[in-house]
Amino acid sequence: MATSTMRLQNILGRLNLTQLAAPVLILMILAMMVLPLPAFVLDVLFTFNIAISVLVLLVAVNTQKTLDFSVFPTVLLVTTLLRLSLNVASTRVVMLQGHTGPDAAGKVIEAFGHFLVGGNFAVGIVVFLILVVINFVVITKGAGRVAEVSARFTLDAMPGKQMAIDADLNAGLIGEEEARRRRTEIARESEFFGSMDGASKFVRGDAVAGIIIMLLNVVGGLVVGVLQHDMPIAMAAKNYTLLTIGDGLVAQIPGLIISIAAGMVVTRVSDDKDIGQQVLGQMLRNGKVIAVTAGIIGFLGLIPGMPNMVFLGLASGLGWFAWKMLEAERQTTAQPLKVAPAPAPEVVEASWSDVAPLDVLGLEVGYRLIPLVDKSQDGELLRRIRGIRKKFAQEVGFLVSPVHIRDNLELKPNAYRILLKGVEVGGGEAYAGQYLAINPGKVIGTLKGTATTDPAFGLPAIWIEAGLRDQGQAYGYTVVDASTVVATHLNHLILTHAAELLGRQEVQQLLDHLAKEMPKLVEDLVPKVVPLGVLQKVLQGLLEEGVHIRDMRTIIEVVADHAQRTQNPDDLATQVRVALGRAITQQLFPGAGELQVMSLDPSLERLLMQAVSGGGENASFEPGLADTLVRETAAASSRQESLGLPAVLLVPPSLRVLLSRFLRRSVAQLKVLSHNEVPENRIIKVTSIIGGKT
Repeated sequence: MATSTMRLQNILGRLNLTQLAAPVLILMILAMMVLPLPAFVLDVLFTFNIAISVLVLLVAVNTQKTLDFSVFPTVLLVTTLLRLSLNVASTRVVMLQGHTGPDAAGKVIEAFGHFLVGGNFAVGIVVFLILVVINFVVITKGAGRVAEVSARFTLDAMPGKQMAIDADLNAGLIGEEEARRRRTEIARESEFFGSMDGASKFVRGDAVAGIIIMLLNVVGGLVVGVLQHDMPIAMAAKNYTLLTIGDGLVAQIPGLIISIAAGMVVTRVSDDKDIGQQVLGQMLRNGKVIAVTAGIIGFLGLIPGMPNMVFLGLASGLGWFAWKMLEAERQTTAQPLKVAPAPAPEVVEASWSDVAPLDVLGLEVGYRLIPLVDKSQDGELLRRIRGIRKKFAQEVGFLVSPVHIRDNLELKPNAYRILLKGVEVGGGEAYAGQYLAINPGKVIGTLKGTATTDPAFGLPAIWIEAGLRDQGQAYGYTVVDASTVVATHLNHLILTHAAELLGRQEVQQLLDHLAKEMPKLVEDLVPKVVPLGVLQKVLQGLLEEGVHIRDMRTIIEVVADHAQRTQNPDDLATQVRVALGRAITQQLFPGAGELQVMSLDPSLERLLMQAVSGGGENASFEPGLADTLVRETAAASSRQESLGLPAVLLVPPSLRVLLSRFLRRSVAQLKVLSHNEVPENRIIKVTSIIGGKT
């Protein structure tokens, strides 16, 4: 026996009674619809229902902020379900025991049927219908409309509120915890008004159900009383109608109280005072207004035929109250309060915490693009940026810094800009919900929309509505959504500035990752043979010319082999390029086909060789020769690209570095290869000769 008692105590100890309260209450309410209840239990439950409604009203009146009573929609549903269950239970008792007298369904229903309506069922019906009209047409409908509009405006205001929070956070006015709390409060506010909009429908349905139940009870009571209990029609009508009216009133009055509480909750403005303090503080704070009101009421009291004593008495009371308020205001003005001087603001010394490091990569968006990068809305652009970083790491060979995304109120609503170490390197506009139709050069029709250019590659494009997407694809346009436009632009800029994104920290992380598989190779190179800074410059030189650094094993081995003879990053990069020749040509010309490249005219090549041999690394070209070289290289590169071929210039090894640096600024897509970087098994086909007319 003792063991069983201890086991029961352990089980009860594990159960949280507060967690069980809600499901037990719901089950009890549902059981009331099925199980017959005696009259005494009905009295207790009706009294409990009235107490709950009064409690809810008082809590609503004393609530300072709307979210302080965020459970109200659920309370509204539970109280409505409780009233309906009591209606069902009392209807069962009225139908079964109504012939015995007006106290058949309990003393509470009898009291409402007799004392509140004077025992007159006609008066009771009128009072009941008036209460239903007030509850259904006025209070519930108005509160539901306010909740609906509040929910809509709260949702519309969410982006602006979130941007204000981010602005305060970025300005250092609030911390991360406060920003998180405010965001949570905004989300809870929108959820609350949305729930109130739906919960108000329960109260409206309860009013309709009350009318239907009353009619069914009256008709059913007459049928039961006359046919089953052989009662006279007049007595049956009196008994069952009074019981029905009492039942309806005892349910509708708590419902009316709950509806008033709902109206107070949704119509109030959040403040640090309750409703009573707000009303008294805002309506009775101006003595002049009260004095004018007293004068108007007094004038009405002087009109013959009016209840003079009532009007004049009320006017006198208001006049006295206004005089007291004006007198207090005059005394306050005559004797101003001495205000203590404000304490001098504490001067906070500057510290290193005020120096915030710049983000390597940043993306700033206008407020209309916030849904694309909002985690709570599962922004599509966030997933695309994660995919860009992963693809870049797999193809190029190192992991770039995370992209720090923030909104910027100074930008246009649909604008964005991409920052590299705090400096803008690109930007544009994107329209959420629309598509960008990019013209690749061969389209068969025109589309209706806003003309623009592709921000990544500068191609002509049109912003179109979603309904024109299929038509644009049929015309030959490349159609992409707004998040793809921004992601493509970001990806293009990351590839373009890959060398700047590879800092010493990234190089060290790359070596640490490589050391897990080849610890001896890494240990022997840095810093024993070559400093970390030199290796970084070698890798940056490769990235500047679009060479991927995935084959770090080959790169490290070549650097280790030649670092004893030279520490010049350009010379080491040249040796690395020769070792990576197969990968470079494969990157430019996928497959095993021939290499269709551009070449220099022999006479121009000799002139350039002489310039290099005379000036070394500081060699320069004669202006006319340099202009001709740039112009003809650009024209040949355009012809290559029009044929769908990469713009690749094949030159002798001694000219490669000089020409690559010189032509890269003018011909962005040009790649310069040396002869010793081309594998022996690849066939070379010259498609253009530069300088043939010089």
